[in-house]
Order: sequence, then C-alpha cells, then structure tokens
Amino acid sequence: MPEPRLTGLGGGLFCGTLMFVLGCLDRMLFEASPTVYGVLFLPVCLLTALWVRGGDLAAPPVVVPIAYAVGLLPVADGSGGLSGRLMGMATALATQAGWLYGGTLVAGVIATVRKVGLMRRRADKRRPPAP
Repeated sequence: MPEPRLTGLGGGLFCGTLMFVLGCLDRMLFEASPTVYGVLFLPVCLLTALWVRGGDLAAPPVVVPIAYAVGLLPVADGSGGLSGRLMGMATALATQAGWLYGGTLVAGVIATVRKVGLMRRRADKRRPPAP
C-alpha cells in the first residue's frame, strides 16, 4: 500500500475533492443516494487519517466533516435556487448525521492511535539504554 504523506491542507484538499467527485458519481449512478454517499465517506476518512503526516494528525478530524459537507452539494436534494439548495443541505446533514459522526470518529480514532504511537517512539528514543 502506498504511503503518501499529506500535510493538513493537502489532506483536506484530498478529502474534499474526493468527496465532491464521489458525490457527483453518486448523483449520476445512484440517483443521489445518501446511504451510498455515507458508505463511500468512511473509507475516505480512513485514508485521510492514514495518509496525513505525523505532525498534522490534528487535521483529519477537522477536515473530514468539512469534506462531507462539500461532497454533499451534488447529493443534497435542492430545488428552487439558493434557499432550496441550502435547505436540502441542512436536511441532508440532519438526516445523515450518523455517517458524518461515524467518519469523524474513524478519522479521530486513527489519528489518536497514530499520535500515541509517535509519542511512544519519541519517548523510547530519549530513554537511556538499560545497563
């Protein structure tokens, strides 16, 4: 598996762009199914949390909810101009909050586990060898 190392901004761009593309594909192929969109959101959260650099591990739990909202633009049912689109987004966010919370939890847990491992490795390097 490749090991790209994204900055916090790069992780946000990766996640946001991928979710928007997946939202467009969901609209074309599955007639804007929120469930399909939510299922596709989870692996994107996983990859974002795995591929971000060690110094930017605070970013994935922040950027994945933003990316979810960006990708929801083509999926949300909105007709009647800007106000209709905003109501569709608010409705989709309210009714599909489980996917949003689940993906954010996935990203947060992975980032936390990675950060603890990184801190442990740094502590082991600083510890003097046992006699």
